[in-house]
Amino acid sequence: MARVKLYSTPTCPYCRIAKDYLEEQGVDYEVVDVSRDEKAALEMVDKSGQMGVPVLEVGETIIVGFDRNAYRKALEQAGLLSP
Repeated sequence: MARVKLYSTPTCPYCRIAKDYLEEQGVDYEVVDVSRDEKAALEMVDKSGQMGVPVLEVGETIIVGFDRNAYRKALEQAGLLSP
C-alpha cells in the first residue's frame, strides 16, 4: 500500500483544506511540518521542485498545491480510494 505524506505548515489555509479532504476520505497520512523541519523542507523541494505547500506525496506521485481531482486520482491509483 502506498504511503501518503503531506508536507505543510500550520498557517497554510490550503494545507488545512488538504488535511480536511484526506480525513473526509478516510485516508491515513503523515503530516510533515516543513516550517519546523529544515531537512524535511529540503526533501520536499527536492521531490517537488517547489517551495510552496501543500505538497502531497502518494507513493511516487507528487502533487503541488491542493487539487481535489488530482488527489482523488492519485489515491485511487494507489488503491487507497475506490474509483
